[in-house]
Amino acid sequence: MTSTKPAGSDPAPRPKRRSFSPEYKLRIVAEYDAAPKNEKGAVLRRERLYHSHVKEWRAARDAGALEKLVDKRTSPARPKKSAAEAENEKLRRQVERLEKELARNKAALEVMGKASALSEGDEYVELAPAQIWARELDAGRYHCSVSTMYRILREQDQSGERRRQATHPAKAVPELVATGPSQVFTWDITKAAGPVKGVWYHAYVIIDIFSRYIVGHTVERAESAVRAKELIRETIARNGIVPQTVHADRGTSMTSKKVSQLLIDLGVTRSHSRPKVSNDNPYSEAQFKTTKYMADYPERFDSLAHAREWFDAFIAYHNHEHRHSGIGWHTPASVHFGTAEEVRDQRAVTLTEAYARHPERFGRRPQPPEIPQTAWINDPAKRREPAPQTS
Repeated sequence: MTSTKPAGSDPAPRPKRRSFSPEYKLRIVAEYDAAPKNEKGAVLRRERLYHSHVKEWRAARDAGALEKLVDKRTSPARPKKSAAEAENEKLRRQVERLEKELARNKAALEVMGKASALSEGDEYVELAPAQIWARELDAGRYHCSVSTMYRILREQDQSGERRRQATHPAKAVPELVATGPSQVFTWDITKAAGPVKGVWYHAYVIIDIFSRYIVGHTVERAESAVRAKELIRETIARNGIVPQTVHADRGTSMTSKKVSQLLIDLGVTRSHSRPKVSNDNPYSEAQFKTTKYMADYPERFDSLAHAREWFDAFIAYHNHEHRHSGIGWHTPASVHFGTAEEVRDQRAVTLTEAYARHPERFGRRPQPPEIPQTAWINDPAKRREPAPQTS
């Protein structure tokens, strides 16, 4: 594929993580400890830190291990160049890049000519690029790599499939719409690091896509279709309402006969994501990200019991305390069990009273966020016909 980036342009900057100098760490610990109790939170929010940062830095300071506060990945400061020197250095680098690119282009054109002539000649026209490459190498001639030969043929539209292979029809796009709780469940399994490298625990999580309420979960030592079947049966029985559809990706447990037969017996429609399309299961993916970005999410769990204890506490918090942006900043439990409208009415009263006291602070009469009336996976209103798969 030919690059569309203009010649000589700077490469995209590499991503960087935040780093903190020893002086900064010591200063923040001292400022946090000296701040009144009701102002400590303001320090953390202003500096975009968690309490765990301060706790870790304080422990290192108190232990006298100042070397722990030093980020050994940082390099010593370099003397700053003048504006003219910096500009000259930038121009020199650009000239060097242009010269190298020109040389590469000349070499590439030469290689393209040779590769095209070889692949189109009578001797090699019936052979695959890998066969041509190997035979030329045996003859003591090297022109380019196999991948380069394929790229050259693709650019000339000469790399199509010539064998009599079947083409696969496009996978159907899952289109699911829920207008209330307990209509569509989605589930997935994520790994959590165990006490040592190579040991993983598997967290099964089932979510109601309308309310974002986690209706069922467990943490196990391994992924198992039998355990998945038991969890789905227990979750539906505890929920008291059989969902219309259960959606999942195409993992081995999700597509297993045991799970499929259970859903058939319960009269539940099965739905699966397309291969390698994570957006077809967005609720599970987003929930797993929320889980693993929690400030107290352990780098490693000490044991299976530790993992289960942490997930139990987190899911209780997620369901009953966490205000979710996708459901009008209500808790999933409030939406799932039908108290969200009552909460919204109370919010409206509070906002009305605030408006009456200080109308000059508002551009218009404030209203609490609306509660979405539908939730969907691949909105049918935005439907597009999938391209057929040819591999």
